Amino acid sequence: MRWTIPNILTVLRLFAAPGVAIMFLFFARPWADWFALILFIVAAVTDWFDGYIAREWNQESRFGAMLDPIADKAMVVIALLVITGFSGMNPWILLPATVILFREVFVSGLREFLGATSSTLAVTRLAKWKTTAQMVSIAVLFSAGVFEHHFAERVHGMDVALVKAILSGEVADDLNLAQLLWAEQITFLVGTILLWVAALLTAMTGWDYFTKARPYLKDRPS
Repeated sequence: MRWTIPNILTVLRLFAAPGVAIMFLFFARPWADWFALILFIVAAVTDWFDGYIAREWNQESRFGAMLDPIADKAMVVIALLVITGFSGMNPWILLPATVILFREVFVSGLREFLGATSSTLAVTRLAKWKTTAQMVSIAVLFSAGVFEHHFAERVHGMDVALVKAILSGEVADDLNLAQLLWAEQITFLVGTILLWVAALLTAMTGWDYFTKARPYLKDRPS
């Protein structure tokens, strides 16, 4: 193994994956949401940079090829667990997250079973699109958590009737509650739609890999 810049970035991204969840153990929200969002975005950006640098600087390696998809999957899986938890097991989040988690486990199992022939399941362009869709949707959903808890902080201790009056325009909105609520609703809606798109792409790539692996799954005649 060579400690090239792409490999270092990949290792850092792998360690950043559990860091997203750890933010919610050591910090109160919305700071935990902010730190998790920033950490996730930085890690996701390194996913593009390490591949680009490896190609341009001719630093591609077997170690990087092995660890890169593991780091991506760890980031997505852990982030989805966190988002599913703070969404209150919302079915609109839970269902696409389940599809994504099932596919990742299924394809990993296929690759392990195929062993030396696992190159049959080389990463496709569609698989890269699904990874991008997953990461963008997760980042948007984390931002929804940021807006949600900034709103909750500002209305803490307020009477429900006063909050309704502010949102309806009857009382001056000096705390920008309407903007925060609108931002939270829009980001949650957009993030959820993108997550369903990611789940669809994920299912398509899973079926594609299964189709390619089928010839190797047949029992040999006795």
